[in-house]
Amino acid sequence: MNWINNIVRPKIRSFLNKKESPDNLWVKCPVSGEMVFYKDLEANQWVVPGSGHHMRIKARDRLGSFFDGGAYEELVIPETVHDPLKFRSAKRYSDQLRDDRNKTGLEDSILGASGHVLGQKMVACAHDFDFRGGSLGTAAGEAILTSMAHAVEKKLPFIMFTASGGARLQEGVLSLMQLPRTTIGVQMLNEAGLPYIVVLTNPTTGGVTASYAMLGDVHIAEPGAEIGFAGARVIEQTIREKLPEGFQRSEYLHKKGMVDMVVHRHNLRDTISSLVGIFTKAPASKNLTTSAIANKPVETDDVPLMAPDAPPEAAHAE
Repeated sequence: MNWINNIVRPKIRSFLNKKESPDNLWVKCPVSGEMVFYKDLEANQWVVPGSGHHMRIKARDRLGSFFDGGAYEELVIPETVHDPLKFRSAKRYSDQLRDDRNKTGLEDSILGASGHVLGQKMVACAHDFDFRGGSLGTAAGEAILTSMAHAVEKKLPFIMFTASGGARLQEGVLSLMQLPRTTIGVQMLNEAGLPYIVVLTNPTTGGVTASYAMLGDVHIAEPGAEIGFAGARVIEQTIREKLPEGFQRSEYLHKKGMVDMVVHRHNLRDTISSLVGIFTKAPASKNLTTSAIANKPVETDDVPLMAPDAPPEAAHAE
């Protein structure tokens, strides 16, 4: 028996090929401190069971849980110039984009797709906060405009899921130009008589809030989401006053009339399907209950305010 070939080498090989355990098998709730198993959290659409805290969700996971059976068709987006200003700081912008593409599997921060929700065909766009903080650049603006044009061509309702730190610093004025461009896309939907529903998730700030995020026919917010233009700290330093409790959170904005309703993530499909049915005068789906549209908005006292997550890495409000 050759102990080097039969024992030593297999042990060395197994040691070198040993798979490392993921660091995120357990996820800690930032509100309650509850530890939740990764797979259980994923199965619950990234809502912590105990506290009801709505964690951020990736764009593909978002659309997968929104469309029937998780089936949807991604829209083809025209290519844009990746680094128009040849921006460079501590790291080249082109290298940052490459890293985020490898990490998320997306070309940019917006994913556009079409599919069915409770039998009704719709077009939806979702921000992915893991890609440059969901920030709005030329590629993201092109993705939104192309998706809206597709909805107009096919005469389909349009749903927007926002999660962004604002305009993208590395593209300067070209990023700001996406604000009027996307506003034109919303106008196209309005002229075609198509429903435009915005779902505001945590966080929705900066130029995104200053453009298409606040131009919907209906504004739905997830519980505890931070929604605003400038950050609360910047506002306090400017006006030199203490802001009210829960300022810029979904429940506070609903009470002030800036948000139409606050809806739990698990109820979004039913609520949006109901709204689209009302706007389009479509017959009610057999799977849809009349109570979906009558969802009582979540009150601030019922759900703990969402703890602030880490600030966007490269997304800055103008």
